[in-house]
Amino acid sequence: MDTNVASIRRVTTVADVLAAGDLFDEPVRPDWAARFLGEAGHHILLAYVAATPVGMVTGVETTHPDKGTEMFLYELAVADSHRRLGIGRALTEALAELARKRGCYGMWVLTERANEAAMATYRSTTPTTESDHTMFGWTFDT
Repeated sequence: MDTNVASIRRVTTVADVLAAGDLFDEPVRPDWAARFLGEAGHHILLAYVAATPVGMVTGVETTHPDKGTEMFLYELAVADSHRRLGIGRALTEALAELARKRGCYGMWVLTERANEAAMATYRSTTPTTESDHTMFGWTFDT
């Protein structure tokens, strides 16, 4: 990882999430950020250079009655100015370590095969499996 990255830390305040707003796909809504942070098993880790957020990963623990708890890597992003420095890998590894500490039996992520940067990042963390699953999605009017 880039030696200028001072730290990766789990954040727990809406203010921290808002400060990293440029890393998210859409503008962060404070009410949604508060709900995410308020849910047990929801995690946001930020990578910082000095006091500036340059990367983020979100994870959600899911528990099933016959499988236990696993971590879903929901989203990973690194600022354009800090890509290809190992920050995405470090964030992925930090979330995996958090999952281990919280007793998860595993971690998983979905990404498009055409997303070469994501594929390279996840492969660099030496996952134990890679599959050809198909994802289905439902969109609801809210």
